[in-house]
Amino acid sequence: MPLHPARPRASDDEYLEVHPEYASELASRPLPRLRLPDQSTAPRIAFQLVHDELMLDGNPRLNLATFVTTWMEPEARALIDAAVDRNLVDKDEYPQTAELERRCVSMLADLWGNDQRTATGCSTTGSSEACMLAGMALERRWRGRGAAGRPNLVMGANVQVCWEKFCRYWDVEARMVPVTEGATHLTPERAAAACDENTIGVVAILGSTFDGSYEPVAEIAAVLDALQAQRGLDVPMHVDAASGGFVAPFVDPDLIWDFRLPRVQSINASGHKYGLVYPGLGWVLWREPAALPDELVFHVDYLGGDMPTFSLNFSRPGAQVAAQYYTFLRLGRAGYRAIQQACRDTARFVADQVARLGPFELVSDGSQLPVFAFRVRDEVERYSVYDVSEAVRKRGWIVPAYPMPRDLQDLHVLRVVVRNGFGRDLARTFMDDLGRAVEHLEAGGGRVAPDHRAGFHH
Repeated sequence: MPLHPARPRASDDEYLEVHPEYASELASRPLPRLRLPDQSTAPRIAFQLVHDELMLDGNPRLNLATFVTTWMEPEARALIDAAVDRNLVDKDEYPQTAELERRCVSMLADLWGNDQRTATGCSTTGSSEACMLAGMALERRWRGRGAAGRPNLVMGANVQVCWEKFCRYWDVEARMVPVTEGATHLTPERAAAACDENTIGVVAILGSTFDGSYEPVAEIAAVLDALQAQRGLDVPMHVDAASGGFVAPFVDPDLIWDFRLPRVQSINASGHKYGLVYPGLGWVLWREPAALPDELVFHVDYLGGDMPTFSLNFSRPGAQVAAQYYTFLRLGRAGYRAIQQACRDTARFVADQVARLGPFELVSDGSQLPVFAFRVRDEVERYSVYDVSEAVRKRGWIVPAYPMPRDLQDLHVLRVVVRNGFGRDLARTFMDDLGRAVEHLEAGGGRVAPDHRAGFHH
């Protein structure tokens, strides 16, 4: 999460204005904006003040930047409300919430090709925490082999920033393999070439946030198998399936990327992305208990028995776990398959329409994750991807513009993420608005100065 300095901004007034139509005997004077009020405020007035502030946020349904779920059924929302006061860590007080988490882990083990009897895992606040836990397990297993020197982790330069955080926080060398225009993600040969006796693991991404592409997990595993045969280096793999873990099993069932590959020791995914649950929820699973060193696991008494726990966070609501279990029961394999296929079909439809507009060139087409990236053609000189992003924002659409990873940072793209709830009708409306934005820019519409570009990072 971003850090927020406590110092006031130039736009901060000392007080929040209470509008006359909200007034009551409990709100006859303005409320301080940056310090606690001296007196209580009527619930209706406090609600309306906060509600009005939130209206300035973007519309989540029109946010084509985020992978995070922005719509759930009313029944799911009711379950979230019912479980939001249950502290997930208090497993003896809320044993059934803990049981739902265990069932979700079992379902995911089955979904990702593992033996449900040997798999182990847990929920997290999101994929970032899940990645931290998986990285810690890799590092501790490496140390358990008696290795010396500074550990390193091999990954493509297109990884999500949480992996850089892990390496910085745990003093692990981040071996970022460069990407190129012909290969915008980690390749098998480059992954193997970056490994040595101090490599704790290789991270493969099933769905890059930059362009939605899958990394060739099976091919990377095969090269690492050959590396072990030739040089004796046994390098485990972790698959960051933050988005793809809830897409590939349903619409790419023949793709081998998961625990069916013996070299894959752990997998993470985001329940709050294509798992179709509101934030924040992630999952991390290990092939077997031996893949998660016991020294990292805390054991607590649970109904007179032992309950192992492993997390960076402690207290957090059980609501998202209940919502995930509901979604698994509600949709099943057929429901997930239908939703993810519809998202992919819509992504490919929109990508095709974007390509037909003329000024744009596709970098990816939505044929893996329901995500695609596109650039402004070199011959277009009047505007950039940042101008396009700003132009469609006037109609409420949030479409991020950003440079590709290091070694490819001269390539600037726009990205569209298609999620459940963004169907053909909204897609056609988006294309109409994008077309009008292009017409406006080609007619001489204003450019966005570099220091006024909307911020976006992975």
